[in-house]
Amino acid sequence: MYREEDYLNLSGIQHFVFCRRQWALIHIEQQWEENFRTADGRIMHENVHDASFHEKRGNVIVSRALRVSSPQLGISGECDAVEFHKDESGVNIVGLEGKYKAVPVEYKRGSQKAGDCDRMQLCAQVLCLEDMLCCTIPKAYLFYGETRHREEIVIDEKLRTDTKAVIAEMHSYYDRKYTPKGKRTKSCNACSLKDLCLPVICGRKTVSEYMSGMLGGKES
Repeated sequence: MYREEDYLNLSGIQHFVFCRRQWALIHIEQQWEENFRTADGRIMHENVHDASFHEKRGNVIVSRALRVSSPQLGISGECDAVEFHKDESGVNIVGLEGKYKAVPVEYKRGSQKAGDCDRMQLCAQVLCLEDMLCCTIPKAYLFYGETRHREEIVIDEKLRTDTKAVIAEMHSYYDRKYTPKGKRTKSCNACSLKDLCLPVICGRKTVSEYMSGMLGGKES
């Protein structure tokens, strides 16, 4: 069980899975630069994150910017939107009559990605909601702004296990204040932190490695 002051930002999971160095620069070293992609995503989330917004569509109630947390995982953050579907096999929700099943919906700019960074962030939201509501949530959704498409994500055991492992690794990095070296990939060109990260330099030898090689009579 983590103390609240040790909680990590849930949204950082997407950064961490995409690039561990990027996550460390943002969440450990508190560095940030914005580009078109990050600005576009920020504006999209500002439009979605209206905590006073509650919409009812038949037997579905939509709540935005819902705060969630998990003391077991040591994370906290906001869900872009959570749909509460009225269902007698669901759970009681404070302030609502009847029983409901919770279904998180995470909004992303762009289109579907090949990696798991978005799915793991969504899974972490599910894990928090399950802790808070004492329920099981079998599926959730990712909505992509570019394609205007909602993708159903099955929250299976593998995704849960992988997400928990990533969160544990994040805590390990944060506790050690560890910023890993970067490995340059084609994704670096689109990263807003590329001028702070300097991935080309990160791949070179450290000063200690260089000096060790020189003193040992090896070519640097």
